[in-house]
Amino acid sequence: MDEHRRRQNEKKFGRWILLSDGGRRYQYDVIGRYGWQARYIKIVDRDEKTLQFLQEIYNERGELEEIHEKFPLDTGHKKVRGGE
Repeated sequence: MDEHRRRQNEKKFGRWILLSDGGRRYQYDVIGRYGWQARYIKIVDRDEKTLQFLQEIYNERGELEEIHEKFPLDTGHKKVRGGE
């Protein structure tokens, strides 16, 4: 396991949960100017190798609006709700 990378992830993200396979799911939230929220999620294996990195966008009511997977393949923004 890469202890240096683990410490970097812990410092940058601040919150994480342990996964059943020994990996971790890191996340941090950013509040936008208009009440929307972006949540950045990084999923790593037990060696702290990044498996997935994505961004979730929530509206002012806390409802998930969009998901943008950035790694391993950048899929662009995908609407979750009907675009109300």
